[in-house]
Amino acid sequence: MYHPSGSVARQTAGSAVGVLESTGTVAESSDAMLFQRCTWCGTAMYHRLLCPVCQGSDLRTERSEGVGTVRHSTVVHRNTPAARNVSLVEMAEGFVVRGRVMGPPIGIHSGDRVRLSQAKDPVRGEPVFQLVDEPYRAWT
Repeated sequence: MYHPSGSVARQTAGSAVGVLESTGTVAESSDAMLFQRCTWCGTAMYHRLLCPVCQGSDLRTERSEGVGTVRHSTVVHRNTPAARNVSLVEMAEGFVVRGRVMGPPIGIHSGDRVRLSQAKDPVRGEPVFQLVDEPYRAWT
C-alpha cells in the first residue's frame, strides 16, 4: 500500500538508525550503556540490527543500570604490552556484552559481580567494568 506521508518509511528507518546512532530519544551521558529491546518478544540485546529470537527489526533503545555478572573471563597476551582480560558479562537486563574488568587479569572469575565504570574504553571501544565485591579468595 502506498503511503504518501512516508510515516511508515520513517518509522522503520528510525528504528535501524537508533541502533547505530543516537536519535535523542534516550538521554545519554558518557558513562551510560545503551542496549536494545525487541518490541515484539521483549528480548534484550547489545548492538544488533535484528532480534536474534524473532528476527524483528522494531527495537527500542534503553539505558542499562550497569550491573552484571562475569560469565567467562580469559587473559589475552596478544597485541598488547601487558596481559589484559577479556570478559563476557551478563547484565541484569538479560543481554551479554564483551568488555574488560579492571583489576589483576588472573583475579577475575566467573560469577564475580561487576559494575560499569566507563561506557567505552578509549583505545578498544569496549565497556570497562570494575568489581563490586573484592574477591575473598585466599587460596587462588
